[in-house]
Amino acid sequence: MPALTNLEPFRVVHGGRLRVHGEGFPTPSASADDVTVGGVPARIAFAARDRLAVTVPMEVEPGDQPVKVSWAPGATLFAQIPRVAATGLHQVDNPVLAPDGSFYVTYSGSRGQQAAISVFRVTPEGVREPFVHGLVNATSLALGPDGKLYVSSRFEGRVYRVHEDGSYEVVGSDLGIATGLAFAPDGSLYVGDRSGTIFRIDARGRTETVATIPGSMAAFHLAMGPDEWLYVAAPTLSTYDTLRRVSASGAVEVLDWRFGRPQGLAFDAHGVLHVIEALAGQSGVYALRPGRPRELVAGGPGLVGLALGPDNQLAVASNQSLFVFGRD
Repeated sequence: MPALTNLEPFRVVHGGRLRVHGEGFPTPSASADDVTVGGVPARIAFAARDRLAVTVPMEVEPGDQPVKVSWAPGATLFAQIPRVAATGLHQVDNPVLAPDGSFYVTYSGSRGQQAAISVFRVTPEGVREPFVHGLVNATSLALGPDGKLYVSSRFEGRVYRVHEDGSYEVVGSDLGIATGLAFAPDGSLYVGDRSGTIFRIDARGRTETVATIPGSMAAFHLAMGPDEWLYVAAPTLSTYDTLRRVSASGAVEVLDWRFGRPQGLAFDAHGVLHVIEALAGQSGVYALRPGRPRELVAGGPGLVGLALGPDNQLAVASNQSLFVFGRD
């Protein structure tokens, strides 16, 4: 008797790959109606006796949507589809989730491009508002302990502090190809230069080199861990890259996990590290728990960044769009 057991991942962006696991699956027919997501027929990309993969149609509504297969009519699983919170972006790293529920996202632009709007604010109601104007190649974002937004410019090698009215001032310069940003508990700011240097700017504005690691062909993505180590993803032209972590004293450790084109990374409220793998277009968000296999928790095409909030809230960004999943 055919049966459905689980979905992988539970959360998936439109156009993303959804894997349906079970047992006793027949060989699917050519009919487009064998699998539906939210009542919409989904194209089967792969099939075996215990699993199949389908592409989530663009027509599926946001929210928890039923997944059904024709050969097990009494069985239903549910996938969570995000709402599209913003489009018309050029995101190259994580979006930022503010305490009031709004998001900050970028229009980074091509090298040397001074975009008319460099950073947008997306309100909890889904309104995209211009926030920062005229900053060249806004790259990575971070909220500081002062509650203000900090933005790196990979073109200028600078980091800016942004005020409530959208004006900004330089807090660090001569930082190479400045990309990833992360704050330490003591208020110091780490900056990843994609050519291979990790800088630290202390609370007085003094800059020092903390560590040097292999460079990246795209960006350095940074996250400060609950253990007060700085975690680094730096995609290269290799098929697989390792994650690293850097101590406050500059010691560098290579972690066991390997990823193809690791992108944005972030910790959730429980201290679990999440990272995006984006090797072949069908990217995924993985939760990494020590001593356990990595867990695919969300998927979608071309993802580059993520933000985690309370109650397991998750937002993911592609180069062009921001997607927000519901809370568990």
